[in-house]
Amino acid sequence: GLPGWAAALVTLSAIAFVVLAGSYAVRPLFRFVHAARLREMDTIVALFIVVGIASLMSFVGLSPALGTFLAGVMLASSEFKHELESQVEPFKGLLLGLFFITVGAGIDFGILFGDFATIIGLTLGVIAVKGVVLYALAQLFRLQGAHRWLFTLGLAQAGEFGFVLLSFSLQNNVIPADLAGTLSLVVALSMLLTPGLFILYDRFVLSRPPDTGDQPGEQIGESGTVIIAGSGRFGQIVNRLLVASGVKTVVLDHEVAMIDMLGKFGVKSYYGDASRPDLLHAAGIESAKAIVIAIDDKERAVEMVEHVKRHHPDVTTLARAYDVGHLYLLNKAGVDIAVRELFDASLEIGKEALKAVGTHPFKVEKMSQAFRRHDFAGLDTLYEVWDADTAMSSNKAYLARAREHGATLRELMETDRLQLHDRSERGWTPPPKHYAEKLAD
Repeated sequence: GLPGWAAALVTLSAIAFVVLAGSYAVRPLFRFVHAARLREMDTIVALFIVVGIASLMSFVGLSPALGTFLAGVMLASSEFKHELESQVEPFKGLLLGLFFITVGAGIDFGILFGDFATIIGLTLGVIAVKGVVLYALAQLFRLQGAHRWLFTLGLAQAGEFGFVLLSFSLQNNVIPADLAGTLSLVVALSMLLTPGLFILYDRFVLSRPPDTGDQPGEQIGESGTVIIAGSGRFGQIVNRLLVASGVKTVVLDHEVAMIDMLGKFGVKSYYGDASRPDLLHAAGIESAKAIVIAIDDKERAVEMVEHVKRHHPDVTTLARAYDVGHLYLLNKAGVDIAVRELFDASLEIGKEALKAVGTHPFKVEKMSQAFRRHDFAGLDTLYEVWDADTAMSSNKAYLARAREHGATLRELMETDRLQLHDRSERGWTPPPKHYAEKLAD
């Protein structure tokens, strides 16, 4: 029975209370609960907050769904969001299914068959209008290539929150029931068409080479001794080592966000698809000593090796291999040096594990060297039966050779271990203090 201005004031006050409570009360509450180290309490408190906010929104005349939405936003702003997400995960599928069952049961498909052309036209119109707006936003925020289209097509449909707004509008007599039914059907059909939009994305966007044609790369006004294609974690470490050693580099990447992030750390990099010959030319491939290929796309990495070795054979090609199969493809393409990205890190962890179980550091070092030597020799042996057109798990000759190599590796490692056992370890143990001075005397 409150007048309109008073009802609006109460509603805004309730929303403001929720926002302020989320900023100043929820975090201390969860810290207190977390200190008890009872995982169940986190879930109970989170559900209590959600139900409480939904009840508050319902009390002031808003939709309970809006309350749960605000509760989710509030919980997501705390440092415990990942833990809460993992605990609520079992309920998510059930509640989503219940939500869409409720929505589907409330849709009158008689409206669709009664005015098919109008409903389809409205659905396509909603997708088209949202698509235009999203594409403009993608341009504004400098999304490039496939990412721009993924952003546009992925969000072009009417969201499920539209059902909440329509239900709330109907309850408050903002729109008539027949219009609400029509709009609910439009929202549902637009969501139903979303998989088709992703099929179009896969068929017409991902199938073509990225950033080609009318999407020129950034103008590069310098050249370097080493060109680094890809500025991810792998490429960043390589670049840091080279720059710290006084080697001039040119870093290329097709991710604008990555380039902006590196710029904040003072690392100069250039936008563009490093697999394009014109961009390599602009980066000074003719005068470069080496090129480091650290891009994520395995097929494009192989194509880059083939291109560089065909047109610039004097440039040393260094590439990251994701696995053994990728290593073989790079070798077949003519790469000068290919490094498996996880091999050295795994070997270092293995060495530390051997030390942790009591193996002498000298033995650990020698055993790791023996393992590396035998593993690399085994790669050459396995390459003889490797077939690029057959998966390794289906290549019987490769599997048989791999089993033989594993048995041989164990025998060779055992031989090396026994030989190490007979050797003196004083070469590894540090000498006594002032040992060198005594020898000099």
